[in-house]
Amino acid sequence: MEKLSFAVVGCGRISYKHIEALVKNELQAVLTAVCDELVDRAENKAGEYVTALRQEEKQPALPAVYTDYRQLLAECPMDVVVIATESGKHAEQALAALEAGKHVIVEKPMALSVSDADRMIATAAAKGVKLCVSHQNRFNLPVQKLRQAVEAGRFGRIIAGNARILWNRNQGYYEQAPWRGTYDQDGGCLMNQCIHNIDLLQWMLGGDMQEIQAMLGNYIHPYIEAEDYGSIQIRFQNGAIGNVEGTVCVYPRNLEETLTVLGEKGTVVIGGAALNEVKVWQFADGLDDLAQVQAACNKQIESVYGWGHAPLYADMIDSIHTGREPLVNGAEGKKGMAIILHAYRAAQQGRAVTYGSQREQLVCAAMKGSLPKL
Repeated sequence: MEKLSFAVVGCGRISYKHIEALVKNELQAVLTAVCDELVDRAENKAGEYVTALRQEEKQPALPAVYTDYRQLLAECPMDVVVIATESGKHAEQALAALEAGKHVIVEKPMALSVSDADRMIATAAAKGVKLCVSHQNRFNLPVQKLRQAVEAGRFGRIIAGNARILWNRNQGYYEQAPWRGTYDQDGGCLMNQCIHNIDLLQWMLGGDMQEIQAMLGNYIHPYIEAEDYGSIQIRFQNGAIGNVEGTVCVYPRNLEETLTVLGEKGTVVIGGAALNEVKVWQFADGLDDLAQVQAACNKQIESVYGWGHAPLYADMIDSIHTGREPLVNGAEGKKGMAIILHAYRAAQQGRAVTYGSQREQLVCAAMKGSLPKL
């Protein structure tokens, strides 16, 4: 099978996981180019890629280095463009790549408005290319095992689910990049830190939302404009209720990241630093027990980013070769982002909002004090 060529746009904090994923998929993928406004960062990532493969006794070519993604798209041949820049640039850059006929992997959130997400989905379809959103935690072994139980109906009726993300982010974290914590380029703890868990919650509970209500606050981070604590309640069309608690206010360090699913015939809790450990596994059918599932699924990780990027890339590569949709395509990647945007609107209005209503108007900037025209 011919290797697909990749270009990575954005060489900041998360980019090393994309380089790592390409190295782990080196039989099917090759990094052709890297791009960042800071040339030193781009050169460093190109070097990381080459060094990693040489340690495996490979002899890769040094990826080309660009500082302008437009020039990259115009000059450099590649099959797949990876967008790993700040959130506020995702839609613009992904749309440019899609319009150029490139497959795209875009970091979360895929956009900061539902209308931009819809444009990305429509453009990918019109151009006949694949769009994948980097929700890598869907590929964690415990998460995959939970999803299998949901699909097999082992829970019976699913009653509720909870996502708790109790983390710490200090002033130094926000000072590393001025776009962090702004509604125009980032969003708050819900959009940045909690979106993976919100995506998993909706994936397990049924996906189709009915109404959302929320409370938000900024308690100890006055140097950012967005929330540092958020609570969301979601009623799904199937009747299940989802609860989200997310914050970056925990003292003195990250405390908890858990996903809980409650059903009439089953209870599961997944935790660990990046949802990599099964904590509770109880089903009325008795097909397996906690010890069995832990032995098969629990895996140590080296950071909160986990190890799901490599299988996400493998899934994307296979989808391109076979013509099927990637597991986390644009429509799937939009769901968690849209929940958060609806939560922002609900918090500002002080009431529950119907999911999907006024969807073209839902933008992070709505939290700045005045709502967009409806």
